[in-house]
Amino acid sequence: MKTNRSLVSVEDLSTEELMDLFKLSTDMDRDLRSGKRLTEMQGKIMATLFYEPSTRTRLSFESAMRRLGGSVISVADPRSSSAAKGESLADSIRVVSSYSDLIIIRHPLEGAAKLASRFSSVPVINAGDGSGQHPTQTLLDLYTIHREFGRIDDLTITVLGDLKYGRTTHSLLLALARFEVRVNLVSPPILKVPSHILDRVKSSLQMVETDSLESVIEDTDVLYVTRIQKERFADMNEYRSVIGSYSVVRETVDLMKQQSIILHPLPRVDEIDENVDNDKRARYFEQAAYGVPVRMALIHKILE
Repeated sequence: MKTNRSLVSVEDLSTEELMDLFKLSTDMDRDLRSGKRLTEMQGKIMATLFYEPSTRTRLSFESAMRRLGGSVISVADPRSSSAAKGESLADSIRVVSSYSDLIIIRHPLEGAAKLASRFSSVPVINAGDGSGQHPTQTLLDLYTIHREFGRIDDLTITVLGDLKYGRTTHSLLLALARFEVRVNLVSPPILKVPSHILDRVKSSLQMVETDSLESVIEDTDVLYVTRIQKERFADMNEYRSVIGSYSVVRETVDLMKQQSIILHPLPRVDEIDENVDNDKRARYFEQAAYGVPVRMALIHKILE
């Protein structure tokens, strides 16, 4: 993987680079578990600019940088930044890139990370741009699958929930298009995958679109659950019409293969019942934990 480059879309990485990142992520995870002190990023500064709420992404990025011996400067609330005074994103990026070696940005507008990368003098990593993409979430999603099964090819992956506004599902589908997988897309009719994403993957993926989870659950190896993205709806009546469309409960899990897994990018609302948490197939908290070693590997590759 080339150093000193931005990561705006999951498509910015080749399959070979993905596999290299997975290998390094496992090495990083091993080092973390052994208590080894890492200093690769000593003297480096990462800036985190989050114009939308975040828990896992922001904290795991900041933890990753600190675990590597680097430092972090942060804007976690746009109301405390000059954006509240009307400063443009381009000007903010120009300034912050002069203070840091790497910028992590989350923004409510699709395309904001790409814009930021144009005005930054240091690499920019997209931590979520509106309903666009979330490439680093996809890295840890794929890493979790690869770690659990030892492969990504020859699996049936069911993606459930808000496939219209869910940026994690968009990035995931774009990444899965390079593997030999079968994909079930399960959502209410008004929350289907946008055509601009489908058009980019339909020639590469074997896909089934349905609104019935029961029709595909028994053959599923990976159940990827997402919440309904309330904050993306312009019409709250439309949102209310799809609340609670799906709920993964014990009876759902009982229909799944014993060796299957359940993933969720989190946070969850009501789409996975808490009674499922203790099932061996529930891997979403392990998935979240992998965010640290995976992002450590990414930071290392970009700034090594």
